Amino acid sequence: MRWRLASSLVVAALVGTSVAYAAGFSLSAPPKIAFLYFADKNDGGWTQAFDEAKPKIEAAVGQKIPYVENVPEVAGKIKPAAETFISHGSNIIIGTAFGYSDTFKELSEKYPKVAFLNASGTTNGPNLESFYGRTYESQYLCGMVAGAMSKSGKLGFVAAHPIGPVNWTINAYELGAKQFNPKATTTVIFTGEWNDPVKERAAASALADQGIDVIGQHVDTPTPQIVAQERGIYGTGHHRDLREFAPKATLCSSVWTWDKFLSPELKKIEAGNWQPNPYGAFPGIKDGGTDIACCSAVVPKDVVAKVMAERQAIINGKQIYTGPMTDTSGKEEIADGKSLDDGGLWKMDWYIPGVIAQK
Repeated sequence: MRWRLASSLVVAALVGTSVAYAAGFSLSAPPKIAFLYFADKNDGGWTQAFDEAKPKIEAAVGQKIPYVENVPEVAGKIKPAAETFISHGSNIIIGTAFGYSDTFKELSEKYPKVAFLNASGTTNGPNLESFYGRTYESQYLCGMVAGAMSKSGKLGFVAAHPIGPVNWTINAYELGAKQFNPKATTTVIFTGEWNDPVKERAAASALADQGIDVIGQHVDTPTPQIVAQERGIYGTGHHRDLREFAPKATLCSSVWTWDKFLSPELKKIEAGNWQPNPYGAFPGIKDGGTDIACCSAVVPKDVVAKVMAERQAIINGKQIYTGPMTDTSGKEEIADGKSLDDGGLWKMDWYIPGVIAQK
């Protein structure tokens, strides 16, 4: 996931902003789609998840979708990449990085007949929609698996930054673990980087040294799973099914299912009178943002059955963040019977009891 430290504050501000678009957006020519990839298409994580969704999207919309790789979060690189596609007739541009947000906003205003979509972005408009997935849903399910498979009850989590979209996965992981072991704890180490295998290895190794026997993650590389396999313990992955890298260790993964969201969204744009969500799209398991890749053969069938039953409950409307819920100091964060709204999710700066956060 490509967020900067300020992103949770930016999105929280957007959630609280009242916006309405007077009319829907319609293309003036048949749809022609193009992708801007933040990194290499075979990066093993965030970008590869988009590239693996692309053939499914192509089949759904009936066209081949060109792409360009390694477009950094720099306006001087983003604009030429997008405008090259636009000059060749592309009228739907899909971006894949938070750092594209401001540039995509500028481009959407400069090219009002082009539709723009941007993953993990924070800007929106009449022809621009940012989108991100409710990863707390899939990480909750992975936490259930971790809690069931841990012998010690001591779970670990390697994360990048203590911001809302990361904190909600950490808390959800612990909530899931408690479904099988109410005494489970989740110790978190933040690396300060989304993609740094060296720091991820150090963090995962430090967790293993503490006797933790299942390691979860919200970082971009499979390093925590590789370390788990080297140390003879278990792990749960993020972005993609990381059993590819550590088949003996990885129990399950929180994965992106972007084709399930983008295919119908692109069809809406093609149909005309498209109404972008003024706050950005926020799909969960039901609508195709995120899901669980479940599970390794070592996970007992009864555990898998309970996890998949919870998955169905989430699809049916179960809210994971429903009160009463307190933080580690005992302060009430969610009142009894109430569910946390999207603004509260994006601003999450607290941890539930059982989470042990370490820098």
